[in-house]
Amino acid sequence: MELKGRLWIFFFYVFAVLFYISNADLSYSVPEEMGPGSIVGNIAKDLGLEAGKLFTRKARIDTEESYQHYCDIDLKTGNFVIRERIDREELCAEKVSCLLKFELVLESPLELHRISLLIQDVNDNSPVFQKDIIKLEIRESADKGARYRLNEAHDTDIGKNMVEQYILQNNEHFVLSVRDDTDGSKNVELVLDKELDREKEHDLNVVMIAVDGGNPQRSGSAIIHVTVLDANDNAPVFDQAFYKASLPEDSALDTLVVTVSATDADEGVNGAVTYEFSRISERAKKVFSLNSQTGEIKVIGLLDFENNSKYEMRIDAKDGYGLSSDSKLMIEITDMNDNAPVIYLKSLTNPIPENLSPGAEVGIINVQDRDSETNGQVRCSIQQHVPFKLVPSIKNYYSLVTTGQLDRELVSDYNITITATDEGSPPLSSSKTVQLSVADINDNPPVFEEQSYSAYVTENNKPGSTLCSVTARDPDWRQNGTVIYSLLPGEVNGAPVSSYLSVNGDTGVIHAVRTFDYEQFRSFKVHVMARDNGSPPLSSNVTVSVFISDVNDNSPQILYPAPEGNSFMTELVPKAAHGGSLVSKVIAVDADSGQNAWLSYHIVKSTDPGLFTIGLNSGEIRTQRDISESDSMKQNLIVSVKDNGQPSLSATCSMYLLISDNLAEVPELKDISYDEKNSKLTSYLIIALVSVSTFFLTFIIIILGVRFCRRRKPRLLFDGAVAIPSAYLPPNYADVDGTGTLRSAYNYDAYLTTGSRTSDFNFVSSYNDNTLPADQTLRKSPSDFAGVFGDCDSSPEVGAFLCLCHS
Repeated sequence: MELKGRLWIFFFYVFAVLFYISNADLSYSVPEEMGPGSIVGNIAKDLGLEAGKLFTRKARIDTEESYQHYCDIDLKTGNFVIRERIDREELCAEKVSCLLKFELVLESPLELHRISLLIQDVNDNSPVFQKDIIKLEIRESADKGARYRLNEAHDTDIGKNMVEQYILQNNEHFVLSVRDDTDGSKNVELVLDKELDREKEHDLNVVMIAVDGGNPQRSGSAIIHVTVLDANDNAPVFDQAFYKASLPEDSALDTLVVTVSATDADEGVNGAVTYEFSRISERAKKVFSLNSQTGEIKVIGLLDFENNSKYEMRIDAKDGYGLSSDSKLMIEITDMNDNAPVIYLKSLTNPIPENLSPGAEVGIINVQDRDSETNGQVRCSIQQHVPFKLVPSIKNYYSLVTTGQLDRELVSDYNITITATDEGSPPLSSSKTVQLSVADINDNPPVFEEQSYSAYVTENNKPGSTLCSVTARDPDWRQNGTVIYSLLPGEVNGAPVSSYLSVNGDTGVIHAVRTFDYEQFRSFKVHVMARDNGSPPLSSNVTVSVFISDVNDNSPQILYPAPEGNSFMTELVPKAAHGGSLVSKVIAVDADSGQNAWLSYHIVKSTDPGLFTIGLNSGEIRTQRDISESDSMKQNLIVSVKDNGQPSLSATCSMYLLISDNLAEVPELKDISYDEKNSKLTSYLIIALVSVSTFFLTFIIIILGVRFCRRRKPRLLFDGAVAIPSAYLPPNYADVDGTGTLRSAYNYDAYLTTGSRTSDFNFVSSYNDNTLPADQTLRKSPSDFAGVFGDCDSSPEVGAFLCLCHS
């Protein structure tokens, strides 16, 4: 019978091991008590994986929370190693098979492999008796062969390491009887081999030794103290041979589990029954208590179905003189939904790029619930309004994937709340918040605040002065959002744009490189580029229009009459001119613009202040009244031309007028008074005139000698004739033919003066080396000319002439 029970335990043990191994991807077995760092096996080799890929695929060992510190994987070698000493008895107590389950998790792609680790028992525990001293009271009347039940020794090891035999120290009264019960336990009885004699021996001490079957063997001992009494021939009897109770794991302290009861047919002390645990684990001692008098078993500690779902123990009932019997008690713990799901973040990519495509995996979530059956079924969900979702993967794993396009400029950080709820009643739930940051990608070019910019600057500005500022915004982050400004290459009036403007690369402030002149150009356009610092960089352009405003920096320029010192100009005014008659006109221009170029004309000085007036805006000189005989023939006017700038700039000119119908009436042309600055020029003209006259008289004598081959050639000399350069011709002044300079052939040039609409000067010119230069005139009275050259033809309709006749 004993051998049959041992075989049954062995086959059960082997069947359990084979069952677990067949359902695992990888199965290992190691003896308990192995030191940290011990190698269990090589996972990489057994799975056909390269050891080097374990690190890149973020291999890790997952298991229930209580097993996490026992084993781990060496990512360099792929070895499955022991991290902490494993005590099989502590983990599995009396379980036949002690099997630890782990999960190997590989990422990218996600793989899950189950690992079963069978902890083999090592004979590391000695048999222990419930009491070091077993007290028995035996009546001396006991017959030979009387049996007294003893509590068996308890060995937390299993299999062959359990108690194999009991040995009783040599004595003359007792022997041991050991037999195997159907539940695998041993029934140890002390058998009286020789009658007792209380008068000889009142107390007996016998040593009982329990030896296990391990190698090496371990043993434990107890002393049997026998007190010899009078006869007690009835042992207590339990009302049930087997007690069974069920408790929910949330039972309160002092909850009654069961009440055991035994009766003794004896009376008095021999029939008084007491109760005690004869075989109970250390863990059960902390949870249950037994009232020795009433047999009530109550809860004294916290129950946890997840730690221990079943308790087995034996209870002894003893009478007053040591007779006893035992009964077995089994307490089953029922599961309650007392464990909320636990969310583990196994992997997370953080930060994630904003250009991540929808459906990309960014994290792995694992959910565990220690409860069983329905209470351990878990649903996992994610909060709404975030571009992420949970996708169920292997077993209780979920992949956190994106559901839409991310944009860091809109949302840069996400707080994702994951909620796990079990199926218990009532359901329990837990939440975990995952923080995700979105990494920036250079996907936004700089954008200018305005579509175009205008800068206004006055001319004559200082180089380096600020014109305007352009600003571009880039919503990207850090270097992707850092904006640098630059001028695009181009030309302004044929010169590089960089020679006119510069831009501050950091601030966008545009400066003038040179001084601008409104009279050269009034506006121009440049293009400014804003570029970010991303890779690759993005940019945008904007047009900046620069407008130059005028400053009154140019004085009026008088075109007619020509500036003094350039020519000697005189206007004739008929004596019959009426009030309001146009005499002449001052022509002036101003290089400025706007009001800076509005000109006004003023007579600042005149020989006769009441005789002439000038148009304020036209510059036309007219008579204010009819000319009388008393008016001076020679009239000098000084005209000032002013612009309308602030401050105003001006220029002056002199106008010389002769009141006469012809030059013959002029008594002395040489007496026309001009400013002192012309006196030097007049002296030079007189000297030149005398020299030319002498040369010319000699030339005439020669001509008279050869008159048969010469024609009559008249010559007109008038020191008031003025040749106006074609570029500065005033209104009503026309050049009939030629330039007015002397030529080799006779040319007739007619000049109409502005002083008279009907008078003109006609003179004949001939080319000769002794000809008077064009810029000099002969100052001589008409009578002098007549006396020298003879008769002259003149016409009173065309003003005063000086004629030279040759026949």
